[in-house]
Amino acid sequence: MKHYDYIILGAGASGLLLAYRMANDIFFDDKSILIIDKNSNKGNDRTWSFWEEGQGEWDDILEKSWNSVFFGSQTFSKTIDISPYRYKMIRSEAFYNKLWKKINQKSNIQFLEALIQDFQENENAQVITTKGDFTCDKLFNSIPSNSFLKQNKYPVLQQHFVGWFVKTKTEVFDDASATFMDFSVPQKGNTRFMYVLPVDNNTALFEYTLFSKDLLEISEYEAAIKDYLKEKGVTDYEIIETEQGSIPMTSFKFSELNTPCVLNIGTAGGWTKASTGYTFRATSKNTKKIILLLKQGKDVSKPLSKSKFWFYDLIFLDVLANYNASGAKLFSSLFKKTDVKTIFKFLDEESSLLEDLKIILSVPPKHFITSFFKRLF
Repeated sequence: MKHYDYIILGAGASGLLLAYRMANDIFFDDKSILIIDKNSNKGNDRTWSFWEEGQGEWDDILEKSWNSVFFGSQTFSKTIDISPYRYKMIRSEAFYNKLWKKINQKSNIQFLEALIQDFQENENAQVITTKGDFTCDKLFNSIPSNSFLKQNKYPVLQQHFVGWFVKTKTEVFDDASATFMDFSVPQKGNTRFMYVLPVDNNTALFEYTLFSKDLLEISEYEAAIKDYLKEKGVTDYEIIETEQGSIPMTSFKFSELNTPCVLNIGTAGGWTKASTGYTFRATSKNTKKIILLLKQGKDVSKPLSKSKFWFYDLIFLDVLANYNASGAKLFSSLFKKTDVKTIFKFLDEESSLLEDLKIILSVPPKHFITSFFKRLF
C-alpha cells in the first residue's frame, strides 16, 4: 500500500479548501498529499452565501454581493443596512475552479478518482477504495456518517430546501438587497421561510427553506416557490437552474469521533453552524486553524470553536426542536431588538459576553429558560 503524509477524503468545499491552503503554504511542499473522490468536477452543485466585513479572500469569484438584507414576517419586516458588512454569494463552480487551479500546480498533491469504501485506524490511517488501499499519517475525512442520528442526547433538525434560479423577460427584481429570511409564507407548524438572492434585475435564486425534523415531498417545496412568485407578481419566468439540499443542524459533539490520526472536517466534523445551517465561513476559518496546528505540531483532533457557542446552539436547537412552530416569532424578535452587526458577530462566534447577553435578552425567554434548566440539571 502506498503511504502518504496526508489523505483527504472528499473534494467538496472543506476537503478541497484544506488542500488549497496546503498548496499555498511552503511548509507542505515536501509533504505527500492525496485527495480521493468519485468525481473532481462537481460544477455548480452548491450556492454559498456569507456575511463579511470589507474585502475578503473570495471577492474575485463573487457572483454577487449586497449591502442590505430584508427580513420579513407577520410581526416585523425591514430592509436592513448591514454595513460595514456585505452579504456575499459564491457559486461552487467558480470556487472549485479557483482551488483546483492552485492545487494542480503542486506535484506533491495528487487526485485519485475512486469510490471510498471504508477507512480505519491501526498504527496509522488506512483507506480502502475501488482503486486500491492507501495509508497515511493523518486522514482528513469530509464524508458525513450517520452516527449523530443514532443518539437522542442532542436534537437533530435539518435545514432542507429546494431552490429555483428564475429568469424573467422584464426587470422585476431589485438586486440592491437580498432577502435573508421571509417568514410571511405559511408556517404549517414548522419554521419555514423564503430566501431570495437577486443576481440582477432579471435573475434571482428563490429558496424555500425549513428548519425541521422531517423532509417534504419535492412537489411541496416547488408549490411554495410558485405561490411566493405569484404573490410577488412574478408570473412570466423560466427556471434556468435548480438546487436542493438537506443540512444537519445538531450540537452532537463530532470532535469526539476524531482520533490522533483521523480528523473529520466540514459537515462531517460539525462545522455547520448548528443554529443556522451556515457552513462556508466556518470552513474557511477552520481550515486556516488546522494548517496552523499542523505547522506547530499540535493536536488537530480537539474542538476548533469555543464551548460557550456550542452551548448556545444546543439551547437554541432544543427550543426549535420542541417548539418548531415558534421559529418565526423567535427570529422576528431577534432581528427587531438586536443590531444586525451584533447578530452577525454572534453567529460568527466572535461576540463578547456583553454582546451575547444582548442576543439572549432579545428572544422570547420562556422556552429558552425551560431548555436551559433541563440541560443544566
